[in-house]
Amino acid sequence: MPPLRLLFLGSDPIALPVLEYLAGAGRELATLVAVYTQPDRPHGRGQKVVPGPIKEWALAHGLPVYQPERLGPDDTARVRDLGVDAALVMAFGQLLKDDFLAAPPSGVFNLHTSLLPQYRGACPATVAIASGDGETGVTLMRVVRKLDAGAIVDQERVPIGPHETTASLEAALGVAAVPLTARGLAALRAGALAAREQDESAVSYCRRLAKTDGVLDFSRPAAELARRINALMPWPGCAIEIGGVMVKLGLAEATAGGGAPPGTVLAPECDALPVATGEGTLRLLRLQRPGGKMLPATEFLRGFAVPTGCVLASQPMPPLVAREPFPRKS
Repeated sequence: MPPLRLLFLGSDPIALPVLEYLAGAGRELATLVAVYTQPDRPHGRGQKVVPGPIKEWALAHGLPVYQPERLGPDDTARVRDLGVDAALVMAFGQLLKDDFLAAPPSGVFNLHTSLLPQYRGACPATVAIASGDGETGVTLMRVVRKLDAGAIVDQERVPIGPHETTASLEAALGVAAVPLTARGLAALRAGALAAREQDESAVSYCRRLAKTDGVLDFSRPAAELARRINALMPWPGCAIEIGGVMVKLGLAEATAGGGAPPGTVLAPECDALPVATGEGTLRLLRLQRPGGKMLPATEFLRGFAVPTGCVLASQPMPPLVAREPFPRKS
């Protein structure tokens, strides 16, 4: 039985472990025929236009790369011309229309980084951390026009550690997607792929993050604030204003105790800057001043004075998850 002819669509480095698998051990199951990814974008302080990591990988492996701003009829025709059997999507960043979805005869499949039907939408790993979940995972699903609503083929579970950030969790999810892909391609190639519809009563949604999400309300419990800080690392990152300087927070944890008004900076500890909250104490473990590096609290405090007893300003924290889809911003 020949390998499947597979088209891949992705734009984020989270997909690189799957691509490495497809270029290596997965070649017995599927042959990559082309890669779709987002157009090159300005990047960094100089705003230089650079290729994304998926494009760089594809070119290094001699694969055709296509980068339309929006998929159109030419792309649907190309899928047919390439003789594609199936398409695999992971963090691509575009909605796929019906004509494109119908082009591969064996279907279009998505690797979504949550345990669907939980956390449909744009930032499921971030929301899983912020919500205090003990685990999350990757779901292999059929793609339909409705957001992340397709039938579930298989799932791979991933634990969430106490100091997990979105960066570390997405790295683990990228690796977890490999055995999931292997099982799915083997079943598809053998004609034995099964899928189950999602339980619509258990659906929840998350939204795209914005820079304005990096605020903290110190009247909330310390455990919630620590999860929020860790979840929003590396982007957009939570920040606090100290003496007119915006200090970015990289890692935090919560402990019991407290008693001071919420937002009050307590006496520095050996490895943390503690802050009183509405319930418990928030221990800030890593901090970064503008133009500096993210440092452990002890190192940061050697070069940046934070007065004990000062009160940090609170701001309402926008919700990250809801039972209904978030309205699109105009």
